[in-house]
Amino acid sequence: MRHLIENYRNLTAGHCGSGSMRNLLYHYCKLDLPEGVVFGLGAGIDSVYMPAMGVEPPFMLFGRGSSMETDLAETLGVDYRETAQPDDQQAWQDVKEEILAGRPTMLSGDIFYLDYRKFKVHFPAHRFVLLGFDEAREEVYIADRTEEETQTCSMSALALSRNPPSDISTCNTWGKFHSSRVSHDLGFACEIALKKTVERMLGIDKSQLELMRKMQSGAAQSPAVGLKGLRTFCDELPQWAELDDARPHLEYVDNMIIKFGTGGGFFRDHFAHFMHWAADQRPDLISSTTVKLAEQAASEWNQLSPTLQQLAQDTNNSALWSQAAEQAIDIYETEYSLFGHLADTVL
Repeated sequence: MRHLIENYRNLTAGHCGSGSMRNLLYHYCKLDLPEGVVFGLGAGIDSVYMPAMGVEPPFMLFGRGSSMETDLAETLGVDYRETAQPDDQQAWQDVKEEILAGRPTMLSGDIFYLDYRKFKVHFPAHRFVLLGFDEAREEVYIADRTEEETQTCSMSALALSRNPPSDISTCNTWGKFHSSRVSHDLGFACEIALKKTVERMLGIDKSQLELMRKMQSGAAQSPAVGLKGLRTFCDELPQWAELDDARPHLEYVDNMIIKFGTGGGFFRDHFAHFMHWAADQRPDLISSTTVKLAEQAASEWNQLSPTLQQLAQDTNNSALWSQAAEQAIDIYETEYSLFGHLADTVL
């Protein structure tokens, strides 16, 4: 049996989750939004520092939260739901039926195993869209963020990605639009998203922390999120100077800021774009000062990246270590001010 959905617009994106949701929103709801706006409406921004056992370096650093996709649906008032299915056979049958019904389907998996991407690092929550399959050829057809064209992946690689036998798994999570209706106007959705974002960054809303704790196993130190997660990163960074080889730590963080599908600046470029848009939607909630702070945070994250690259080439350079530590603290202070300003108007 072979089936392929051909009427799906797949625009490329800076980030997998916001890119996939932008394209799915257009397909199902005829809502055409810029990717940065999709990311912001999903309350995507975060700073997650999670110690992890059995990986090198022994921690994970994320610039977005775990539930952006479902949070986006909540802020827009869209009936989109995600389901985890630990039974691999049933998980495939569920999404196969969606494709046979002509419904592009959100998937989550470890990008490391997807044979069309050749990604060299485990990332268990990559988002992509299933568009078809060919059982005779044992292939599936995927819409991903890096190419507009449909990608071909082996069925075995997809199954391994969706629920790997080791490492962290999202257990065949998949998402479905149960309706095309958008219940909230964009101004109201903006207010909901801003409130959720601020509460998470300030530690009032602990939902992202609880999700991280469920993912974490074996580490003695608990994860930290929001401004606390950012502060933890600032405190850890100078200590890496004492390691025998700090290069894996530095290269990983550099990649997380720029290369690993963040849209630039540890997702802050996307957030700054959202803040510009949101200021037009809700000038009662966002001032020019707040927009400038969002732009400043994005710029400072982008400026940290080349410093880390230089340090990876010269790990004994004490001046570079001091510079990196100062830049990280500057980022923290900027974001502390940013979310403090937002709290004054949205909480």
